Amino acid sequence: MFGKNYVGQLIDRSAENEADRRRFLRSASAAGLGVVGAGLLAGMPAAGASEKSKDEANAISDSAVLNFALNLEYLEAQFYSYAVYGHGLPASMTTGSGRHGGVRGGHAVPFRTRSIREFATEIAKDEYEHVAFLRTALGSAKVSQPEINLSTSFTAAARAAGLIGKHQTFSPFDNENDFLLGAFLFEDVGVTAYKGAAPLITNKTYLGAAAGILAVEAYHAGNVRTALYEKGLADAANAISRARDSLDGPGHDDQGVTVNGRANIVPADGNGLAFGRGSGRRDR
Repeated sequence: MFGKNYVGQLIDRSAENEADRRRFLRSASAAGLGVVGAGLLAGMPAAGASEKSKDEANAISDSAVLNFALNLEYLEAQFYSYAVYGHGLPASMTTGSGRHGGVRGGHAVPFRTRSIREFATEIAKDEYEHVAFLRTALGSAKVSQPEINLSTSFTAAARAAGLIGKHQTFSPFDNENDFLLGAFLFEDVGVTAYKGAAPLITNKTYLGAAAGILAVEAYHAGNVRTALYEKGLADAANAISRARDSLDGPGHDDQGVTVNGRANIVPADGNGLAFGRGSGRRDR
């Protein structure tokens, strides 16, 4: 569910050619993209290759980085749209190059707490706007939505974290507690992935936009972490964090909602900086 195979698939889909793909893989490793959520997205072939000079092929394109981000935003936008509204993005928001995928699973969450419903609605709006913005910025270079699995993949993640037994199932849409745990599965991933991708962007306008999205994703992650802590779900969230961290190399750059029994709403390294996933640091 949260393995490095996902990064390779995402890069395959985002890269414009084989040289771009190799450069992206090397740069992603150096930047610390490392582990991001896997299993929710599947069947992601490479985007159509374009003719480029040798010099151009040696430099990763900004469009490849933005398409990497767009694939993450498709996932988040669909998750929150189904949770809040009971349906996904309009078809016009999911077209582009590459094989188009549908969405499996998902339905409206029966929220019981007004504040959680309201911030879920706000996040759904933000994620919709992220998809729209990135698609506009990419223009004809945008990739289509890959296949998104909102059903069995969460079960696999919950089993890996030890939240359920091997014959049990888990849906983040059944109640607001499970919704929060489902959101936690990839909210931190979005923050750390944007942090890792930022150094790969050469266009300052795009870099500024990516920084803006990173800030919003960090707000989202903070909201989810706060709600989990207040609802007494820190132990379950920490189990998810440990499962992710076990796949993320030797460093401990995935932190739970509590550390040493105290609230940990803002996961950060020893310098108070957000992690870039796979960085290999051992902080806290």
